[in-house]
Amino acid sequence: MEKNKHKFLAFLIFLISFKGFGQSINRPEINLDEFIQKIAPIQTEDANYEDVYENLFTIYQNPLDLNKADIADLRALFFLTENQINAIMNHKKTFGNFLSIYELQAVEGLSMDDIRTLLPFVQVKNGLGSTRFSNFTKKAVEHYLVIRADQTLEPSAGFKEDKFAGSPQRYYTRYRMSHSKDFSIGFVSEKDAGERNFLDYYNFHVQVQNKGIVKNLVVGDYLMQFGQGMIFSAGFAAGKGSEPVYTTRRSNVGIRPYNSVVENGSFRGIANTIKNGNFEITTMAAHNKRDASVDLNEETQDDFFSSILSAGFHRTETEIANKNSISETNLGGNVLYKLDHLQVGFSVLHTSFDKTFQKRELLYNRYEFVGDKNTVLGPNISLSWQNFNFFGEAARSSSGGFGYITGLVGSLGPKVEWALNLRNYQPNFHTFYGISFAEGSRTINEKGIYNGLKYIIKKGLEVSAFYDSFSFPWLKYRVDAPSSGQDYQVRILYKPNKIFSQYIAFHKEIKQRNSSDNKNFTHQLLETDRNNLVLGTDYIYNTWLRLQSKLQYNGFAIENTSKSNGYAFIQDIETKIKRCQIKGRLAYFNTDSYDSRIYAYENDVLYAVSFPAYYGKGWRYYLIGKMPISRNLDAWIRIAQTNVSDRTTIGSGMSEIEDNRKTDLKVQLKYNF
Repeated sequence: MEKNKHKFLAFLIFLISFKGFGQSINRPEINLDEFIQKIAPIQTEDANYEDVYENLFTIYQNPLDLNKADIADLRALFFLTENQINAIMNHKKTFGNFLSIYELQAVEGLSMDDIRTLLPFVQVKNGLGSTRFSNFTKKAVEHYLVIRADQTLEPSAGFKEDKFAGSPQRYYTRYRMSHSKDFSIGFVSEKDAGERNFLDYYNFHVQVQNKGIVKNLVVGDYLMQFGQGMIFSAGFAAGKGSEPVYTTRRSNVGIRPYNSVVENGSFRGIANTIKNGNFEITTMAAHNKRDASVDLNEETQDDFFSSILSAGFHRTETEIANKNSISETNLGGNVLYKLDHLQVGFSVLHTSFDKTFQKRELLYNRYEFVGDKNTVLGPNISLSWQNFNFFGEAARSSSGGFGYITGLVGSLGPKVEWALNLRNYQPNFHTFYGISFAEGSRTINEKGIYNGLKYIIKKGLEVSAFYDSFSFPWLKYRVDAPSSGQDYQVRILYKPNKIFSQYIAFHKEIKQRNSSDNKNFTHQLLETDRNNLVLGTDYIYNTWLRLQSKLQYNGFAIENTSKSNGYAFIQDIETKIKRCQIKGRLAYFNTDSYDSRIYAYENDVLYAVSFPAYYGKGWRYYLIGKMPISRNLDAWIRIAQTNVSDRTTIGSGMSEIEDNRKTDLKVQLKYNF
């Protein structure tokens, strides 16, 4: 009784004193483009920002109920520190369940900026449980249909030479009806430019959650993530260039529906998680058709393929012939034992193909997977102690190859966060759906040790940094000997208030590669040195005007051989004219070569990701407008153009445009039911 009295009085004080969020208690909308640029100030080609976007949107569509969330759930929100997670859990222990999301103001260690970041991803249901699984449309919180069309206005070589079978338009459709933590039904389709079939690619899912012992059931297209992503990884990884501490750790996300248009990235079948006490048992079965270039082994007269094609294009005769040319079957699962401060799991995945997988007979491919079957299995663990989280995963594949990753993240004090990560993936360790923390794009042939640090100097001023030392025990493409490298970044952020922020970030990466492109002999390795420097400013002038400026330098040098420099000045503007939201960019870039190219994340229409490389000399600009047509219908239009002055063509091969400019037009409609 006394605890309830104190809680009620405290909550009244919060309501009276609360000024930062206004009167509405609805969850705020989130600008995912802005959020991604915040966590990844220096963009790199290695990170898959489409996956990051989709995963953030998945969390946004399925907000955590603060009263039901455990430590593992809160860790899935990678921007929360261990101190903050423990403070939220201790607040619930002391005062009982949250009455409102705005009670977060009373949680020690959460600043107003932290709360604003957190609000889109959490909710408080106040004891309202799921109703019966009927009358979907009345229960659906998210129920919408998106239709998009876009086209590059200048014809490329593939269309001029009649190499492409279809029209130059790209079409995209997305339908979803869902109720958070209850059910979801979705469908996504896409036709790329040059493809002839309107439904060249599609995915779908039906998901049911929290029905008796069934915690999560998905039929259709899905991904899974357990442990540190060595066996199952659902793409919840923003890369090393982002937040330096908590993005180094993965969480047990479990099964999630697949909504991306990356055409070879998901399972198609059924997956189910059953919860019984402290145990969660997940099983999965999937059968997929994959794109591959199939050849004939002249000795055995058997078909084989050397790679799975991930581009997803079906425009030319060759690309159409490669479509769905192999079959892949996956069987596996995970057993997870969960306590408040301990999670122990074991994962297994068996993959089989209807044809032999055999890469080209090159020296650097010596330890790559060969065959038509692979099994990978291993344990994972996550342990919390005070303000630290210790984690690890190990796995072994059919080849006998072994890999592991282990580390810790935690708070050294109220102002200091630290991460330590050690990894070792042997050259003959094979995992097809594992993407754990690494320098390379795959979990293979790598050793490394990573340190990340974040220090809040004072309110509004923080510095973050990481240092990663890595080596590759065996050869790689264009690296004809075992090699090593290092990668580090320092970022200083100054944010004195909610309307102004400024940051400077420096990133340096040193690697090794062959001395020339001649592949007829083994080469001496030369050191490559890549440097990135970014200075950014964000100023919210008032409710209708926001300005963001960025100055970026990229340098790339090869030991005693060549040096290339590039820079870009980027000015973004965001404004509102009556009910119309407008975003625009004007960017000037000047790079000596493609080696010093500058990657720049761009705002786009809802559910779309734009991440071009600026290189050469020229201008890049775009304009996006969003207008509500009616109560239920919103429209977007985006026009973007690259204009270069140092060459007369843009692109290469079938994508080459015989012009010094490239113009993209995109139109999208979203109907909310």
